[in-house]
Amino acid sequence: MEKIIDTLPKNKKPTLLLQVCCAPCSSHCLTVLTNYFHVTIYYYNPNIYPLDEYNVRAAEIGKLLSAMELENKIDVIIADYRPEDFYHKIKGYETEPEGGKRCKLCFELRLAHTASYAKKHAYDYFTTSLTISPHKNAALINHIGFEIAELYQTSFLPADFKKKEGYKHSIALSKEYGLYRQDYCGCKFSLSETEKQKERNSLTNKSSSCVPDSD
Repeated sequence: MEKIIDTLPKNKKPTLLLQVCCAPCSSHCLTVLTNYFHVTIYYYNPNIYPLDEYNVRAAEIGKLLSAMELENKIDVIIADYRPEDFYHKIKGYETEPEGGKRCKLCFELRLAHTASYAKKHAYDYFTTSLTISPHKNAALINHIGFEIAELYQTSFLPADFKKKEGYKHSIALSKEYGLYRQDYCGCKFSLSETEKQKERNSLTNKSSSCVPDSD
């Protein structure tokens, strides 16, 4: 990303379509990107389950932008909720573990939709906030981004927003602005895994509490 930024014209900021999954992940990314680009947020996440969660995350983006002091106005595009896009894309991979092939297909779906919109509306670049997460493979996401950019004949901005304390900064900003921080990635499969992990942790804690104190 830094190499591309170094080549940008100094007298005019290019336009950038930023696909985001939630407000907390967007926060740090915006503090970086708005220094160099005219940013439009693109909230396209058909993987998110259920609809209420989709709407809550979308509303939190508005809350974030109202609280942040940014030099330029940020436009926000909230895509229609189309979970059928996600289920069609990942069909046959529903039982894949988190971080596996299902997630790769999900990245492809969201980045392809973003690239298509960026091409149609003549944005100079597109990118995603997904690489802010320590649980997501930035190299894989960037590889997918470049492949899709070539397919749609547009330009992808690679990034690894978790670097240089980016993830920690996003947590700090979330606390500062009182943002809702979800405890699962978004899809019903990740929600199920999170609930199972909570149950395992609860059972472990109960088991530990039954161990008598040693002399």
